[in-house]
Amino acid sequence: MQPRSDQRTGLAYGIAAYTMWGLLPLYWRLLDDAAPSEILAHRMVWSLPVAVVLLAVLRRWSWIGPLLRQPRRLGLILVSTLVISANWFLYIWAVNSGHVLEASLGYFINPLVSIAFGVLVLRERLRPLQWTAVGIGALAVLVMTVAYGRMPWIALALAFSFATYGLVKKGIKLDGIEGFSAETALQLLPALGFLVFLGLRGEASFTTGAGQALLLSACGVATAVPLICFGASAVRLPLTMIGMLQYLAPTFQFLLGLTVFHETMPPERWAGFALVWLALAVLTWDALRTAGRARAALAEAAAQAAAAAPPTEAATTEAATQAPTGAAAQPAPEQPGTPRPPGLTP
Repeated sequence: MQPRSDQRTGLAYGIAAYTMWGLLPLYWRLLDDAAPSEILAHRMVWSLPVAVVLLAVLRRWSWIGPLLRQPRRLGLILVSTLVISANWFLYIWAVNSGHVLEASLGYFINPLVSIAFGVLVLRERLRPLQWTAVGIGALAVLVMTVAYGRMPWIALALAFSFATYGLVKKGIKLDGIEGFSAETALQLLPALGFLVFLGLRGEASFTTGAGQALLLSACGVATAVPLICFGASAVRLPLTMIGMLQYLAPTFQFLLGLTVFHETMPPERWAGFALVWLALAVLTWDALRTAGRARAALAEAAAQAAAAAPPTEAATTEAATQAPTGAAAQPAPEQPGTPRPPGLTP
């Protein structure tokens, strides 16, 4: 178990990471003069220098050689790079096109989609409450389809792309910074080529002013800093707590959509969101209950193992020297409730 102070540090890092991710719409709106494709390209280009600095500070280069000799993992990294690039582009476009609420819905739905992937792809077995949560989530999508007058494709595309990204990452088995570095290395040349193309056509907003240039070049920092905080949190907190923290980001996005960007929320959309929140509440309750039972079972197993363990040599010797001899030696009466090793009778 992690020390309490370490868990408090992990909690602070986790809250910082998901808060920054939740407030990213404010940053993308500052870049509203640039096209989403240009913002995405700058995000890719400027992320690599940040990744290289991190690797240099941590001196973590040894993974590169083995990775280059494994074509299958390189192929998976290419797939994850394409998927996360599509996710980034759609999210930036949704924010700057006035769909912050629907984007937040996508990240609320994401845990449910990940569970569905676990069943369909990884052949995992769900507990009854998990099935209940997935069913409520499916009903929420139907309600939102009626509310929007169309399938909420932005939310679904964000949820499915990010869930796919997580699924592919399971097969790559690289830590956060290494995976981030590998993906941004693959993104660099296409993104740089696109920016050069925009510059030659005179369509780049990077040269329109120092402020715009600074904001675009800071995209790498805006991408890397939450990731670093998340990595620091993930090694200090149990997965159940990480799972609950992940709802902070779409909650902030939802609040921004309502209060800052003033997007409309008719009653039928409130009903759809309420169903999603109900599904997540069921999912969280099931995760907490399962984690509690696992901890109790582990503690019980540890107690049984301690009770069944043979006495140490020192304890045996001491007992022999202190015990009375001859016929007067009688076992002490057993106290009620005294634990005994399994299989022994009094």
